[in-house]
Amino acid sequence: MGLEGKTAIVTGGAQGIGKCTALSLLREGMNVIIADVDTEAGLECVADHMPAGQIQFVPTDVGNETAVANCVRRAVELFGGVDALVNNAGVGIERKIEDLSLDEWNRAISTNLTGCFLMVKYAIPYLRESQGAIVNVASVKGLQAVVAEANSECYCAAKGGLIALTHALAISQGPNVRVNCISPGWINTAAAGGERLAACAEYAAAVDAEHPVGRVGQPEDVAGMVKYLLSDEAGFITGQNFIVDGGISKKIVFPV
Repeated sequence: MGLEGKTAIVTGGAQGIGKCTALSLLREGMNVIIADVDTEAGLECVADHMPAGQIQFVPTDVGNETAVANCVRRAVELFGGVDALVNNAGVGIERKIEDLSLDEWNRAISTNLTGCFLMVKYAIPYLRESQGAIVNVASVKGLQAVVAEANSECYCAAKGGLIALTHALAISQGPNVRVNCISPGWINTAAAGGERLAACAEYAAAVDAEHPVGRVGQPEDVAGMVKYLLSDEAGFITGQNFIVDGGISKKIVFPV
C-alpha cells in the first residue's frame, strides 16, 4: 500500500479506534507515534504492539499547544519526519445545555476540534515535504439530527466542525497533502480498551439487529478505512468524509 517505512502520528492512540489503527499501520511497516493524554494506557499500548514494529508513546494533550509541538518534534527526532497524521483524539460530554459549563464546552471543542488544528499546524511542514496525508476521525453525530443523541451539543458541534475543517484543509493543503475524514457510527471499543467497557458491550449486543449489515462496528472497520486513505491506493481522494456506520444513518427507526 506504499506505507512501509513511513511515519504516522495517531492521536488518542492508546485505546479504542486509535489503538487498533496503530496496530493496523504497524502491520503495514509504518513507524507509529502514539499521542495520548493517558500515560498508563499509552505505555500499555506500546508494550502490546511493540512486537509488530516501531512504536513510541509521547504523552500529549492535543488541546495544549506546547504538548503538540513537542509531540511532532519527537516524531521527527525519532523517525526523521512525518508522513501521516491521524487526528483521532476525542472526548464526549453529555449534559443538558442549561447545565453544561463553559469549561466543559471548551474542553470538548479543544479536544475534538482545536486539537486537530494544532496537530496540523505543527505537522504540516513535514507532511508537505513527504507528500503525506491526514485522516480526521469525526462522527455521524456531526452530520444530521437523526443520529444525534440528546444533550450532546458540544460533541456534535465539535465533530461537525471537524468535518468542515477537513474540507478546508484539503483545498488549502493540496496538491502536496491529501486530507480526508471518517465519521464512524456505533463502534464497540470494548475489546480495544475503550471507555464504559461493560455498558458498551451490553449495548452493542442489543443493537446488532438494528444495523443493515447485521452488527455494530468494530475498531478494525474504522482502522481499515484509515489505512486505505493514508495509502497510495487513495491517491485520487481528498476532501471527503466517509461514513462508516453499517448503514444505520440511512435507516429511520420509528418509536414503538
